[in-house]
Amino acid sequence: MEQRMEEKTKPETKVEIQERGDVFFFYRPKVNKEEARSPHDVQRLYVVLRPESGERSVEDKQSTDSGKEGSTRSEDEENTKGDGDPKEGGYGREEVNIEQQPLLRLIVMGKKGLPDPEKRGRPFWGFVELVTTKEGDIKEALKEEEYETTTRGHRHKPPARALAEGVYRILRHESRRQMHTHLVYKLEFPPGDAENDSLEAFNLEREASYLIQIKNPEHGDGGGRASNSFRGLPRKRRASYPAHLQGRMGNRRFVPADPPDFLNYEGCELLLIAASDDVEEELGLVLKTECEADPDCSDLLRLVGDTVDTKPLLRGTWD
Repeated sequence: MEQRMEEKTKPETKVEIQERGDVFFFYRPKVNKEEARSPHDVQRLYVVLRPESGERSVEDKQSTDSGKEGSTRSEDEENTKGDGDPKEGGYGREEVNIEQQPLLRLIVMGKKGLPDPEKRGRPFWGFVELVTTKEGDIKEALKEEEYETTTRGHRHKPPARALAEGVYRILRHESRRQMHTHLVYKLEFPPGDAENDSLEAFNLEREASYLIQIKNPEHGDGGGRASNSFRGLPRKRRASYPAHLQGRMGNRRFVPADPPDFLNYEGCELLLIAASDDVEEELGLVLKTECEADPDCSDLLRLVGDTVDTKPLLRGTWD
């Protein structure tokens, strides 16, 4: 879809757009559960970012032969799915022109929800599970599956549900304290007059702003009593950034998402911290959309409409 621009309404606000694109939200019911009526019934909440333009048209990403990208699982891996079999994180370096070819990042949110805008300061952890330039890989990751395990027998993983669709920006913000980065979005679906039961359950506002920080993979696991909410990925699953990205982190445990290329590596760990549910008031930025309530121009439906359940996307309800 042709990328929508944004309007700056507060010239004094020091905001620089790093990346523009589409954002899709999905949830998957728990294994062997055919429907979900609350977050308690949900196995995972996914956020898919598809950048289309930005500060730089060419971004760095992991090598296509690393991590899950483009890989075909062996029969043995397929049989152990659901038992926590670890995957290696992304590594290497390739260039991708986000204005000329698709780039998709599948992010898993650890708490099966987004930060509540009314409870600022509480970080929500997530990680990049899949990076790909192939749209079919996203369909594969979200589809229904049947598999066998040695301990639990036959298992059914229901298809993901399309929860919401909109536009996003990753931006650099200079404040009196320091430079930081935001992930902001505005929804196009569900339609504004639809029910909001499912959106509210995941703290998904019609628009919102989050501080976004990237975890340094060379720091420890984050375990211990003081950080039970953020233990992090096992070392084997963390991203291995090229030197020019790892060098930007120095000895810091968390850094801004500057550049957004950090997100182009599977095993990238991130924190989202609620900042505001009024992007214009906070940052002087109005995000523009063009296809609210018109299913014919939904990129999500075109991408995975034949793979996932779309009722929550179009009606704002649960299954």
